[in-house]
Amino acid sequence: MSVLTYVHVALRARLAELRGDRGDSPVPTAVIIFGLVAVAMAVTAAALGAANDWMDNIPTHQDPSSD
Repeated sequence: MSVLTYVHVALRARLAELRGDRGDSPVPTAVIIFGLVAVAMAVTAAALGAANDWMDNIPTHQDPSSD
């Protein structure tokens, strides 16, 4: 088998692989990522609100009155 025939067969096989299934389009992936970011932002906002409410409910320190 000559080198030229080997290179021709290898190149045709590689091109056949490249013409196959290329996977999913990037649009659904971007939509999923956007949804995950939106959920993460909502969870973070809820946690921040709960933490702020908890901190607001802590009583302030008052010095004992000296009567």
